[in-house]
Amino acid sequence: MNKKIIIPIVLTISALCFPGCGAEEKASAARDYYLAGAGDRREVLEHLFDLLEGEGRNEEEQLSIVREIANEYARLKEYGRLINFLGSLTERYPDDPYNGYYFLMIAYGYIRQEAYPVAALYFDMILKNYPDLTIAGQSIHLVCLNRLLGMTDDPEQRVYCYEELISRFSEKIDKGTAYFMLAQAYEQTGEWNSAIQAYTRYLPFVGSVIAGFPEAHNYAKRIVDFNDSPKDWTFENVNSLVSAIKQVLDKGSASELARYRAKVNFFARSWEQEDIDNAGASEFNLSDFMRGNRIRYANTLDEGSNANEAYLRTWGWSQYISTWYLYFRKIYFPQDPDIHGRWEWAGVYYGEKL
Repeated sequence: MNKKIIIPIVLTISALCFPGCGAEEKASAARDYYLAGAGDRREVLEHLFDLLEGEGRNEEEQLSIVREIANEYARLKEYGRLINFLGSLTERYPDDPYNGYYFLMIAYGYIRQEAYPVAALYFDMILKNYPDLTIAGQSIHLVCLNRLLGMTDDPEQRVYCYEELISRFSEKIDKGTAYFMLAQAYEQTGEWNSAIQAYTRYLPFVGSVIAGFPEAHNYAKRIVDFNDSPKDWTFENVNSLVSAIKQVLDKGSASELARYRAKVNFFARSWEQEDIDNAGASEFNLSDFMRGNRIRYANTLDEGSNANEAYLRTWGWSQYISTWYLYFRKIYFPQDPDIHGRWEWAGVYYGEKL
């Protein structure tokens, strides 16, 4: 990002005087502007500016003085002066090694003024144009990444931030959360291969708690498992799928019926049960329920069906729970255009609909 675009217009000395002011008048006007506050607070700032204007300082000493001045402005809630003071320094000393930190304090000033988009531009600029610094034990790049993630909904920018966090600060973050959120961002950009890779790397972090995603692990596992499967049970449309299943039910063949059910992410549960891990559904044995029974089915799909999900009421499965609703869904898998939009028999709901 071009730094000149996002550096604010600072109050230069000439902006504080009428045209024709002399050098001494300009200097005096600038000093009066920066000496905010009253009483002790003004004296503190005056002393700090005397130190700053003194001779023989090294860069570390100047940094300490600048930080104190900025902190004084923050205490006084003089965020405009804080921004202009630090902006004038970075403009006057473009090669100062601490400019990245000064820009970080400028971003803080904009946050306090609730100018969040401007602050976000500064965070992005620091990350892409200035080397990392450790100030008071904190990496300024780590601060910028975390702040930027809290401000932006741009998926490409979020991809960049999470990739940076994982590659550079893995020991300081929850890697499970970072991988999952990286995968989410990749989904939004349409980079499906990268999303699946990120979900795959997330799965070992079972203990990660991700705010706003209580079913994160199940969601990622379903995507990864489906990606790794042959997907040979899918049908072009729901009508052909339902027709095939009805024919097999008429024949009473459990083995043929089993070929039509999804081989991953298939569920079998009551209507009351939540959408939880479906690992137990792999043990689902249709022959246990079909042996000696004649399975019947409704002529049409249930009225609760729609363009993406469909239900077929069936009955005669067992003396305990005779009625099952077979659940079909349209496959959402943009990574593979040949599979995306096809249909699968994804599960069974036991009992009558609630």
